[in-house]
Amino acid sequence: MTRHHYTESGLKNVFIDGLPMEVDDDGDEIITIPAVNELHRVIALGIVSHAHGISPDELRFLRTEMGYTQSELGALVHHDKQSVGRWERGEYEIDSSAETIIRRLAIEKLELSSTFGVDELSRRSVHSAKTQPIEIRHVNDDGYRLLEAVAA
Repeated sequence: MTRHHYTESGLKNVFIDGLPMEVDDDGDEIITIPAVNELHRVIALGIVSHAHGISPDELRFLRTEMGYTQSELGALVHHDKQSVGRWERGEYEIDSSAETIIRRLAIEKLELSSTFGVDELSRRSVHSAKTQPIEIRHVNDDGYRLLEAVAA
């Protein structure tokens, strides 16, 4: 079993423990990531559960997982697509009210197992320079578990 820095998601802060190491036909060690859709749901749960603001890359991840274009997400949070693009590029901080709505949208649209209400999500939509790692454990071929205690 190994720890994998899962950058394939477009995020730099996702780490998965417990993935089995395999050897391919050429004798190279490889990691196979099963149940990628379930893994992405757990990553999304980690993002919406963060104690501080969502990073630009995390916003892009959530938006694409929910299936929204920048225009569609902008319309839902009463901003234009240029604002969403600027948030995703890190040119401007995400408006905290918009971030709270985005977190709630992700919980509903991706059917995440979070009991956080708007009040708690609003408290968590505070920007921080600190990168917040998302620690995940591979449980079995069908599932993953968020290791952070904040995943309520």
